[in-house]
Amino acid sequence: MNNFKKLRNGLLIAGMVTLSMLSIVSATEVPSGYNTQIPGSIMTPDKIDTRVGKLEFFDGVPTEKTAEKVLEHLMFLRGVETFLNGVPMASAEALRLGFESIGVTEAHHLIVTDKLMDSNPLFLTANTDTVYAFNTFDLEKTGPLVIEVPPGTGPGTVNDAFFRFVVDMGAPGPDKGQGGKYLILPPGYKGEEPNGYFIARSPSYNNLFILRGFLVDGKPDTAAKMFSEQVKIYPLSEKANPPKMVITSGSRVAYNTIHANDFTYYEEIAHVLDKEPLDFIDPELRGLFASIGLQKGKKFDPDPKLKKTLTEAVAVGNATARAMVFRTPYREAYFYKNSYWKEGFVGGSHEWLKDGGQGGRYLDARTLFFYAATVNTPAMVMKMVGLGSQYAITTQDSEGNIFDGAKTYKLNIPANVPAKDFWSVVVYDPQTRSELQTSNPFPSKNSKSGSMVENADGSVDLYFGPKAPRGKKQNWIETVPNKSWFPILRLYGPLDPWFDKTWKPGEIELIK
Repeated sequence: MNNFKKLRNGLLIAGMVTLSMLSIVSATEVPSGYNTQIPGSIMTPDKIDTRVGKLEFFDGVPTEKTAEKVLEHLMFLRGVETFLNGVPMASAEALRLGFESIGVTEAHHLIVTDKLMDSNPLFLTANTDTVYAFNTFDLEKTGPLVIEVPPGTGPGTVNDAFFRFVVDMGAPGPDKGQGGKYLILPPGYKGEEPNGYFIARSPSYNNLFILRGFLVDGKPDTAAKMFSEQVKIYPLSEKANPPKMVITSGSRVAYNTIHANDFTYYEEIAHVLDKEPLDFIDPELRGLFASIGLQKGKKFDPDPKLKKTLTEAVAVGNATARAMVFRTPYREAYFYKNSYWKEGFVGGSHEWLKDGGQGGRYLDARTLFFYAATVNTPAMVMKMVGLGSQYAITTQDSEGNIFDGAKTYKLNIPANVPAKDFWSVVVYDPQTRSELQTSNPFPSKNSKSGSMVENADGSVDLYFGPKAPRGKKQNWIETVPNKSWFPILRLYGPLDPWFDKTWKPGEIELIK
């Protein structure tokens, strides 16, 4: 027992000595005003120099000037993020407004590019080489809506008001190009789901509908006639007596379908938020929009100070989106090593999921695509040999320079292009991301035209410039001095050599 007491007393004395030593060590590291050690990582200095200027604090409390500065900066950041994340919504709304401007306001109204899509309309990266049929429809007005698609239709799609995929139609759709009746159900629909239809549900009231038809003997007549006479759109409730289709030509007419890049962009977003169901977008995105005053059921009316901040935010957001598109920083966007050809669906997901969802939503990829293009479908992403379509875009020449419309360039398209249907190259205006307006209303070349001259090895050299090089007019696409441009290569019915990359286009080389 005595030995145990001696051991216990010894341990107590040793412990007291150790605690005393720790107190001495800690005391040397306790900042003024504290009783214990405080990690430096959680402290805020009195002054910090940052990209938004000098920030000042008294004991961690921001001065009034600093608080005003960083809170205004927060509104600026939220404004930029609203621009970048709202592009799909604003683009879908701009299409609706553009169609409305030429009288296409009802579900049974249909635009058909009977003479193809020329460069008069402002329409994001549309092509000159297929016949389009498109409209927007409002399920809040129509209820469940029937769309009859004729046999022989090429790729077709319905997208919602955030440009999310709803259903494919035609060749890549469940009718597999044989034609059929589709029934599009509105948000929250709980009624009958009749047999005999391909049924799809949309999370929004407003939706975009688009079909594409191929040329026959290089002409649009067959597809235009098919769409004009055989596409039927009507409410399910009126199937016994559907309204007569109203067809509007989308060719040789000027109208705008592109969202704003100034303050009115936010007003476009506000209209969509008011129109659509609350859960049309998730709470995180609703919260971002609401942080700058964009909220369903509330008037968007920022005070002059906030409006000034948001006007600047739009400018920076627009510049950021353009940097993503034209000077793309993402390595995975590029098809080949040491090449400037890149894909539109960066990350390979029509849902914009990064690394199969491990990286969450690939926000920059979504912004990049919808700033430059329209229509969202798995058929543009998935490996569908002989079906659908694939695209390659380049915004830089072989040396990495932006294209100059005053200079002349050459692109070699190697022989045996892996496209079952056809291939084309269309040139676009970087300002509008629409077809470049030149003396030719169709700034493009396609393999169906039969007019291009092939090289001895079966390849084709295309030329771009303000004037055709001598003897090359048949293979020339005109550009405009004092403007830039960029091309998109399209393969319709892409084949295995495209997917396994054993075939690849040449780089675009500056000649002079």
